[in-house]
Amino acid sequence: IGDGAPAGSYGYANSGYSVYEEENERLTESLRTKVSAIKSLSIEIGTEVKNQNKMLSEMDNDFDSTGGLLGATMGRLRTLSRGSQTKLLCYMMLFALFVFFVIYWIIKLR
Repeated sequence: IGDGAPAGSYGYANSGYSVYEEENERLTESLRTKVSAIKSLSIEIGTEVKNQNKMLSEMDNDFDSTGGLLGATMGRLRTLSRGSQTKLLCYMMLFALFVFFVIYWIIKLR
């Protein structure tokens, strides 16, 4: 364009466009850096989300198995409670007497 213009100025040295181009390049590089940082951050967030989903899935499986175990225990407890209350009370009294005699025997041996 301009024969006497220095290389890289594209003939805009006198018109002030080179200042705007330099500013544009600086802002473009700043934007490129920010976009790169956001990209790496979003990749890290995606990895963390995948890890958290895997952990939640494992917890869900654990809770399901625990729920099954608790359901079976509650079923046995219901079966036990359907028996006569007198029988249950008798078992509790025998257990209390057994514990009392064991404690008495331990104290007596000292």
